[in-house]
Order: sequence, then C-alpha cells, then structure tokens
Amino acid sequence: MKNPETITVHTCDYENTDDVNAVGSLINAYIADEMGGGDPLTPQQQSQLATALEQHPKSLVLLACIGNVRCGMLVAFENFSTFTVRPMINIHDVIVLKEYRGKHIGRTLLESVASIAGQRGCSRITLEVREDNVIAQRLYKSVGFEAPAPGMYYWRKTVDSEQ
Repeated sequence: MKNPETITVHTCDYENTDDVNAVGSLINAYIADEMGGGDPLTPQQQSQLATALEQHPKSLVLLACIGNVRCGMLVAFENFSTFTVRPMINIHDVIVLKEYRGKHIGRTLLESVASIAGQRGCSRITLEVREDNVIAQRLYKSVGFEAPAPGMYYWRKTVDSEQ
C-alpha cells in the first residue's frame, strides 16, 4: 500500500470520470478561494470545462493526487515565443485544495510542468500571480521563477462574444 502522503502527478485522463469531475471541482475550489475571487462555475460550465480543455489543441492539465484524492491541478497552454523561436508554456492555474496546502503539491506540479517543458523543447514557462498573493510568489521564486526585467503589466480586455 502507498504512503498516503505520496504525491503523484498525472496528465488528466478525459476518459476517467474521477479526473473529469476533479477538473470542475478543483476550478470551483480555486474560484471560491480568497485569491480566486470570482463566481463559481455554473453546473453547465463545470460539466463543459473538461471537454473544452480536452478539445483545446495545446492544453496541458496535470492532476496531483495523494492516495485517491485529486488535491491539486495545474492548467497550462503551450504557446510560441517569437523572441526565442521556440515553444513556451503559460501556466494559467495552479490549484491546491486548502486542506492539502503545505504538503509540496504546488511544488510537485510546477516541477512536473518544468519537466514536460524541457521534453517539448520549450524556451520558458510563464505565469501571472496576484501582487497580494505572497505565498504563491514565495513558491514560484523557490522553483526558479522571477519577475522579468523590465517589469510587465498584465492587461485584459473583456470581449462580448456571441456564444
């Protein structure tokens, strides 16, 4: 029997109901967290999320488990850097359930995506982090992330779509 504190990471298996259900529930846990600050996905959105991620040609969804509990997730997308003329990975979400924090799950997810980026010949991994999320910043720095020089701003424009 495995040590219950052993962390395993695997790519989301969209044929596995537990993995698919975990994608929606982990995103909602993240949204509900004080650092998420959004409205939870509707049941319809929650059921569509895994399908949409599976259909996206460059998505990467990693699930972290302790025992049979899917307690963390990293969602990223492969992109292309015109500056390095190589692929790159942008991390969109790093999620660890509150009761599992402090057990190196986030670190394990980040190390896993770094390994995948190396295998894919990527030049870098990028992510955004809230300026008030010092706990996440500490983790990111500890695994080699740093703010770029010169500093960058994260901007967005909301688009009204017809969907």
